[in-house]
Amino acid sequence: MVRFENVGLRYGMGPEVLRNISFEISPQSFQFLTGPSGAGKTTLMRLILLSLKPTRGLISVFQKDAARLDKDAITALRRRFGVVFQDFRLLDHLTTYENVALPLRVKGRLESSYRAEVVELLNWVGLGQRMHVLPPVLSGGEKQRAAIARALIVRPELLLADEPTGNVDPPLARRLMRLFTELNKSGTAVVVATHDLALMDQFDSARRLVISNGRLQVYD
Repeated sequence: MVRFENVGLRYGMGPEVLRNISFEISPQSFQFLTGPSGAGKTTLMRLILLSLKPTRGLISVFQKDAARLDKDAITALRRRFGVVFQDFRLLDHLTTYENVALPLRVKGRLESSYRAEVVELLNWVGLGQRMHVLPPVLSGGEKQRAAIARALIVRPELLLADEPTGNVDPPLARRLMRLFTELNKSGTAVVVATHDLALMDQFDSARRLVISNGRLQVYD
């Protein structure tokens, strides 16, 4: 699904911030991406999403060589992703419900075909009573949950979640992780970036991608 071969990244003429990164993400797999703050977890996520280009090396996504893709092809590939960003990226003029439903509207689905699905997911993440409010009214944790629901509503082939439990309490974090694992069991490959070791220890069967000093080690 995703393959990196000897990928390196530098900004300008500075030193490489990522060096000789090689790994694969298989279909239906589950992995944590972890490492110290500032180690490059978000940067690696952006490379997977094709929003950054490597300085060297090969990146292929869904068996497509990223270096050969034009803008339209990259946009088409990204529709197969679900992404939870650290900065949420909710649209302030849309309600919580409308933000979560937006990917389905973009696909051209009628509201009558997805309303029950959106409401069920909002109830699952604890936002059933907040679906008609605008994002500026939401707390940080509520925005995080809305962003997660928006990423999951499309049932993506690959989910990238950057610190998805960073703004919620431990019980809700475990509930959200159960949602990710259920999505994984239904066929979605999942990559969760986190520095929460206690959370990862609850899912010890998941593979760990550990990034430190610009290099990546894989622990199956």
